Amino acid sequence: MFKSTFNVKIKTDQWVKSQERMVPLAKEKTEKKYFGLSQNAFLFGFISMLNDFASELTIRTLPLYLSSVLGVKTEIIGLIEGIADTTSTLLKLISGYLSDFFKKRKALVFLGYALSNLSRPFLFWATTWPITLIIRFLDRVGKGIRTSPKDALIADSTEPENLGRAFGFNRALDPFGAVLALFVAAALLYWGKTNTTTMTREVFQRLIILSTIPGFFVLFLLAFFIREIPPKGKEIKKLSLSLRGFDQRFKKFLVVLILFTLGNSSDAFLILKAKTAGMTVVEIFVMLGFFNLISVLVSYPAGILSDKIGRLKLIAGGWIVYALLYLGFALASTPQVFALLYILYGAYYGITEGVEKAMVADLVPSEKRASAYGLYNAAVGISALPASLIAGFLWDKFSPAHAFFFGSLLALLAVVLLPWALRGGVRK
Repeated sequence: MFKSTFNVKIKTDQWVKSQERMVPLAKEKTEKKYFGLSQNAFLFGFISMLNDFASELTIRTLPLYLSSVLGVKTEIIGLIEGIADTTSTLLKLISGYLSDFFKKRKALVFLGYALSNLSRPFLFWATTWPITLIIRFLDRVGKGIRTSPKDALIADSTEPENLGRAFGFNRALDPFGAVLALFVAAALLYWGKTNTTTMTREVFQRLIILSTIPGFFVLFLLAFFIREIPPKGKEIKKLSLSLRGFDQRFKKFLVVLILFTLGNSSDAFLILKAKTAGMTVVEIFVMLGFFNLISVLVSYPAGILSDKIGRLKLIAGGWIVYALLYLGFALASTPQVFALLYILYGAYYGITEGVEKAMVADLVPSEKRASAYGLYNAAVGISALPASLIAGFLWDKFSPAHAFFFGSLLALLAVVLLPWALRGGVRK
């Protein structure tokens, strides 16, 4: 009797344990997928699209408003943008480490989006550049806080074999918001009869009002539909802003990325060349719209392809496209040729940006992903400043063509070094 009861107990315990093991599997099978993506990865695509629509309506036109309406000098506009971009870069690094340390993603993401979307509408009343600087600063603080935790949350919500698909989808919808915004801005500028280099306060305020609507939808989706997924792995006991503990391949990837970025100067130089070539503001907005449209069309297929053939081939291919286009920018002699090259330039962004983020997730464990994205964004952001300084020096000292030749050369050098950086176990 005792033996029989004991056997029943063992079988009962085994059955309970088997059911416990089946629970997470059952959850995985019943979790609804959207185009093969988790709910988080899918919704973040639309959040990025709505936020980029709101941002592009205001940020793209802000320099024109500052110069044409407020009479702000070019160096002050550069100061505003420099402070904003530097702030964003540093906060991406810090927020990434904080997200891993506290094992929290969603709260930082919501805070970042809230700061941006609740501060931008105040540009409606901006009448001096110091006020504009404060608002632009808050907007970039928001971007800096949210970016690294958001990328980590997308990665943690996605199976390893679908990382390229997830980041490709998000990278596609992000510039789609820009496409809509730029075409709307071009239409408003045209109807406002501002198709030269001018901007009126009335048109700018219309753009600000229009940008507030998608901003509130962003916060609604974040608050009620994005789910917190704590990072897996061991707990981080000490907050340390360093590269210690990261895979050597990730470190070498950052080195090659910095080399590439030193030749990737601000796209403001491309806009400057478009303007000096005689393109109107409306024509520039239309060109930028089609540039983003190409990026939209390329990003998602590139992400899926990277899941199948590997990240290295896609990143190297994208950098080769960049090198050839920058060579074309150096040699372009007419506005029509330049505009065509700039539109095709969207393919470079579509091929590389989402795939690079998927590569970071491949190289770094879950508990360090937000920190890794902070380092990735910091490497790109910090390198962008000397890249633009070098390009500006070559532009003024020699010619615009020399700036683009330099970018093309460094891109090809980075392509040669990329296999060395990623050698050993990563998806090639």
